Amino acid sequence: MSRAKNSAVRNQELPQARVSPRLLPPVPALISMSPEDAVAEKQRRERKDALVRGVTSIQEVREAIRRVGRDIPAISAVPRIGMLDAAAFRTRAVKGLPFVITGLVSRWPLSALTPQTLRDRFSNLRVRARVGDYVNKAFAPDRAMQDMSMLEYLDLVSTDTQDLPPYLGNLELRELNRMCYWPRYFGKMGPPRFWLGPLGTVTPLHCDYDDNIFAQIWGTKRIFLSPPHHDEFLYTSEANAVLFGSPFNPEAPDFEKFPLARQASMIECIVNPGELLYVPAGWYHHVRSLTFSLSANRWARALPFALNGDPSLQRMRLSG
Repeated sequence: MSRAKNSAVRNQELPQARVSPRLLPPVPALISMSPEDAVAEKQRRERKDALVRGVTSIQEVREAIRRVGRDIPAISAVPRIGMLDAAAFRTRAVKGLPFVITGLVSRWPLSALTPQTLRDRFSNLRVRARVGDYVNKAFAPDRAMQDMSMLEYLDLVSTDTQDLPPYLGNLELRELNRMCYWPRYFGKMGPPRFWLGPLGTVTPLHCDYDDNIFAQIWGTKRIFLSPPHHDEFLYTSEANAVLFGSPFNPEAPDFEKFPLARQASMIECIVNPGELLYVPAGWYHHVRSLTFSLSANRWARALPFALNGDPSLQRMRLSG
C-alpha cells in the first residue's frame, strides 16, 4: 500500500472532529511594510525590549557582553556543581561562564511523572508544533507551524519517520508549569517556556542576549556552546534585538562553506534528567534531543550578570 493511501486510511479512522496533524499549515501572509516603517518598527521594539529589562539600550548591552566575553577564561567543559541558593548562584554567574546544577530539577513534581502522563492527563492540551524544515527556517517569519492537541502530537511523532521530527518548542504550558518549582535566581524572569519532542529534535545554533536557566525534566540533550565574542566566526544574523542565529552546524561542520568557524570554540555538554544548565547571555548554543525529552527554560529580564551591574547600562529609575 502506498504511503499516500496509508495516510488516507489513517485519516478515515480518526474521529471527524480531529484534524489530521500531518497536513502542513499554509505559509502565513507576510505583512508588507515600507523600509522606513520597518526601521521605525524595529526601533520601537528595541525600545520596548530595553524598557522591560531596565537597560539603556539593547545594542549597548550586546556590545558590552561581547567585550566582557573576551576577558572570560577559556573552558573545555561545562562544570557540574551541587545545589546553590540565589546568592551563591549570582556569585558564580557574574563570571560569565555556563555551569550545570545537579539535583535541583529532579525535586520538581513534574520530574516524578512519566511521558505517559501526557496522554493520560493532558491529551486535550492545545499545542503548536514546529514542522517541516524548522532548522534552516528557524528564524524566518514564515516558518511552518501546526496547531493540534497533545494527543495528536504524540501520535504524530510516534509514527513519524522523518530525520527532523515535529517539535513542540518555546511553548507556555501553564498546566505543566504548575508542577515546577523555579529557583529565584533572577530578580525578574520571563514566563516559563517548554520544549517537548522525540529523539532528533533540534534547535539550531543561536544566542539570546538574556541570561537563561534551562531545566532538563525528562530525557537527555546534547548542547554545544560557544562564547559571545566568537560570534565573529559564526556568520551570524539578527532575528531580533535579543536573538541572533548562525547557519553553522557544530554537529556537521562545513568548514569549506564557513571557514572562519574553525576559530570558534565549541564546548559539548550533555544535560541529563534533573539537571539545570545556566547559559549566560550572549553564549551561542545548539541543542539536540538524544531521547524523548521534556525541557523548560526561563530568561531573565534584567541586565545580564556578567556585566556586573554596570551603572552606565542601567536605565535610570524615576522617583516620585
